[in-house]
Amino acid sequence: MTEYAVETQGLTKIYGDKAAVDHVDLRVKSGSIYGFIGRNGAGKSTTLKMISGLVHPSQGDIRVFGKPVSGETARRRLGILIEAPGLYPNLSARENMLLKAKCMGLVKDGGVDEAMELMGIADTGKKKVKSFSMGMKQRLGIAMALLGNPDLLVLDEPINGLDPEGIREIRESLRRLNEEQGKTILISSHILGELSKLASDYGIIKDGELIRQMSKEELEEICRDFLLLEVDNADRAAALLSETIPEAEYEVYDRKTLHIYGFMDTGTVNTLMVEHGITVTGCSVHSMDLENYFLNLMDGGERHA
Repeated sequence: MTEYAVETQGLTKIYGDKAAVDHVDLRVKSGSIYGFIGRNGAGKSTTLKMISGLVHPSQGDIRVFGKPVSGETARRRLGILIEAPGLYPNLSARENMLLKAKCMGLVKDGGVDEAMELMGIADTGKKKVKSFSMGMKQRLGIAMALLGNPDLLVLDEPINGLDPEGIREIRESLRRLNEEQGKTILISSHILGELSKLASDYGIIKDGELIRQMSKEELEEICRDFLLLEVDNADRAAALLSETIPEAEYEVYDRKTLHIYGFMDTGTVNTLMVEHGITVTGCSVHSMDLENYFLNLMDGGERHA
């Protein structure tokens, strides 16, 4: 198996005089669930559309399982759900599926029944799509992306607008596709708490630039417990930490705030600061999750060891 399901090099998309995507080098490992994260307008959807062959890049190279995405071989291995699924509301789920299969040139039913079964919508019968819940429509959209049995699914905000039950259903279906069918999934989402329950790898894009790629294990290491230290002078506190507690790692977020990793003794830190004339306004142990890490990364912050 090719190591990377998706590999981009210098991927760029320019609209007018602005780079919506700026020299992105994305690496999505085969068999992974890759969570693609960024604020609105950061370039997520444009990147996914280029990977899916829906938007032509201004510069750069895209390979899917080692083959150029422009080639028929790569496209056959790709299933796409970008934005809302294109559904005919007066048709049933199966009728929508069959129509999509015919448009794709798939023989017979193109695996319609299998895809519907995988997504838990095989028993919808003649019920028209217009009466489906949002979660059901999203599951149908993913089922349509599964036609032709692709090895890679590219899903842009598939749980956006869903209620908690719908989110859970989609999450379980995607996990099953990954674990039981071995499919690689490249997924973007604003709901970072849910994404953290699903993804094995992450990429974070900011202002069109890919600023971080990491595994779930690397993220867990970054998001370990930390000591939140609030002082009157963060630069002096950081210098003091480096001199007296070299095993501690720290991040300076602004002039009065530090995060300290690997040293959780609040009493020692507080006493150290006070003895050296630094006023402490807060010193407490905190935990960080994916959402907090993302927000902190967007706002800046630099770790020192």
